[in-house]
Amino acid sequence: MAYKIKSELDKQRIPCKVLDGDELRSGINADLGFSPQDREENIRRAAEIAKLFLDAGFVTICSFITPTAKLRHLARGIIGSEHFHEIYVSCSISVCMQRDVKGMYNKARNGIIKNFTGLQSAFEAPEAPFLTVNTEENDVAASASEILAAVFPSLFGQMGREALPSTL
Repeated sequence: MAYKIKSELDKQRIPCKVLDGDELRSGINADLGFSPQDREENIRRAAEIAKLFLDAGFVTICSFITPTAKLRHLARGIIGSEHFHEIYVSCSISVCMQRDVKGMYNKARNGIIKNFTGLQSAFEAPEAPFLTVNTEENDVAASASEILAAVFPSLFGQMGREALPSTL
């Protein structure tokens, strides 16, 4: 879904970058696992990278499972509340496991990944996200459209594309 949103922003020639949690874990965060300490460092690094892109003028879409309010608060503090839009992508664990396009749940079930969210580690649903998108009921295109419709007015307001970018 993050890449669908990016595609729509690209069409409008809005500078945009997707930070994907799995991609960061295969590179800059390859040294981190899923322990509480590693999760915190993973989100801290991701938020710092998002802030760098934000400061460079990019709308930054952060696609991460951030399982606790504490971690979401950490990211918001680094990025800044005025640029942070918490989008809760709601989906049951059973549907996530069925979709499992990257094989992460299989790795977790087979013991390759420890402390995986939704299996061995709990997920705290956000209490007051900017937006909740139910991806069990809506497909990628509809979910991306819902996010763009909700975020664009707050991103650009009356100033159009020239307003400050933000982080989704």
